[in-house]
Amino acid sequence: MSPVEITTNENNKSSSPSKKAYVTFLAGNGDYVKGVVGLAKGLRKTNTPYPLVVAILPDVPEEHREILRSQGCIVREIEPVYPPENQTQFAMAYYVINYSKLRIWEFVEYEKMIYLDGDIQVFENIDHLFESPNGYFYAAMDCFCEKTWSSSPQYKIGYCQQCPDKVKWLPELGSPPPLYFNAGMFVYEPDLVIYHDLLEALKLNPPTSFAEQDLLNIFFRERYKPISSAYNLVLALLWRHPENIELDKVKVVHYCAAGSKPWRFTGEEENMDREDIKMLVNKWWEIYLDESLDYNNNNNNSISKDAAAEEHVKLGPFISALSDKGNIDHQLKAPSAA
Repeated sequence: MSPVEITTNENNKSSSPSKKAYVTFLAGNGDYVKGVVGLAKGLRKTNTPYPLVVAILPDVPEEHREILRSQGCIVREIEPVYPPENQTQFAMAYYVINYSKLRIWEFVEYEKMIYLDGDIQVFENIDHLFESPNGYFYAAMDCFCEKTWSSSPQYKIGYCQQCPDKVKWLPELGSPPPLYFNAGMFVYEPDLVIYHDLLEALKLNPPTSFAEQDLLNIFFRERYKPISSAYNLVLALLWRHPENIELDKVKVVHYCAAGSKPWRFTGEEENMDREDIKMLVNKWWEIYLDESLDYNNNNNNSISKDAAAEEHVKLGPFISALSDKGNIDHQLKAPSAA
């Protein structure tokens, strides 16, 4: 199935922007709050009228909550969702907490939402996705070529849905696997019935390697509509399937490859010395450090100029990592609104 094309339909527009919103998820007291701040500022740069709701777990400290509020985010505390007892060992420990993302189906004050992970940046307005036909789950297809998929039959035979004709699925393995999406970005409709059905599905489906992403793929298999990778560029596609990527048309970048988180970037991990990666990391920092994008820059914004100056000081090693000569190659084509 080819990715669906979604364009703005004036007849489908809701009369109230308040019925739609972007949403992300945050847990713990770590540095992921920087990713969410960067996301909030990136969305603001696209001139979207829709808010960013941050679903947070109780362990997010008040200091981080205030930072998010100061950036115009709607902070919404949620309770954790866990798999049944004694089953969490089947999922990668890092991903288990992500089952709590299922709570966003409870946000029924919104008729449609676009979910974005905290390590995502939006470089071009994607509000038209809110106008996609109801009743479906929209997301970009994932890639099976990274080592994290090493236990899968797809990885073992070299098959990937990003280029299904390159290595054919083997008939002796049974029916071809259904299309599988990356759950770092998706378009959905909050619904309490679906939320409770998801919790029931969690009880019936033991946790697997990719936790809630696997669960969502099982649950929405019949309602899934693939959209272009331009709405969720998983960075591995740049070296695994470069023929499929037009970087200047990418709207949303997902910094999920090992070592690619901009606020932790050193350039030392595998593939992180690529010029396209360094360019995209630099673009994230340009947005994060742009004080003009702060929600309330002139009115007691808790992200102060002193804090911004501190980030600039920290950029010394970062700039060195971006290039051996300390210069960034801007000749590469960036996402069009970056």
